[in-house]
Order: sequence, then structure tokens, then C-alpha cells
Amino acid sequence: MKKLTAIAAAVVISTALVGCGGGQELKPAKNGYFQQKVVYHVNNLQTAYGALRNVKNHLNALGDKNAEIIVVTHSSGAFAMVDGSKDKKGHSFDSTIQKLANRGVKFTICANTIRGKKINKNKINLNAKVIPSGVAEVADLQQKGYLYVKP
Repeated sequence: MKKLTAIAAAVVISTALVGCGGGQELKPAKNGYFQQKVVYHVNNLQTAYGALRNVKNHLNALGDKNAEIIVVTHSSGAFAMVDGSKDKKGHSFDSTIQKLANRGVKFTICANTIRGKKINKNKINLNAKVIPSGVAEVADLQQKGYLYVKP
């Protein structure tokens, strides 16, 4: 009976681990973590700087090759993707975005926000991909197995 219980527990744990990885087998990363696919949801310019710092710390913990990170911006958070913009504390974003993009992070900006906030398309950071809808993108990535982080 103990052997059957141990086997059942192993099956449950294995199923849970595969389920957390979006149906993919989880592979070890660094520091006891597993490889991760993560969507960072940024919809507020005033929290964007901290969110990008979280992304950097995330990569440092897992290792660049062990994390697939996409930052989805919309609403006032989209202004982090506008060259030259700053938050109320004077933080700018251009350099940080470039450094993270060099490490493999992908950035998106919502087309609805671009239209609604009248963002000049010529000032959108070259690392940012324009997507139809920020909220739809977040949901789509979650359906594809990305873990959701809202800093």
C-alpha cells in the first residue's frame, strides 16, 4: 500500500510540474528554479521603472537563457515605450529597455493606446512591437502557458 501511495504521489507531482509549464516539461535553470515563460503586465507609467527592475532581477536569478520574458504595455504604461519619456521621479526608460532587449526580453505596445493617447509612432522605442490590444495580448500569452506577473 505504501508503494502504491508513493507512486500516486509521484504521478501527481509530475502532472503538476508539467501543468505549470504550459504542457511542457520543466527544465532546470539556476538557483533551484526551472526555466520560465513570463508575461509582465505594465499599464502604469509610475510603476514601469520598478517593473523593468523586476525583469532584470528575474533574468539575474534564472539566467538569460532560462527565461522567455515579454513585457506588455498599455494605458499609461505604454509611455515607457516612448523614447525620451520619464516618470514623475525622473526615471527614463530607453537605456534600460535596450539593455533588457539585448538580454532577450521582448517588448510590446498596444495599438489601442497609441491611438487613444495620440502617441507619435515615430517616437516608439524600436524594441517595442505594436500589438492590437494589450489586454488581449496578456490573455493570449497566458493561454500559451506564460506565467503572469503584475508588478
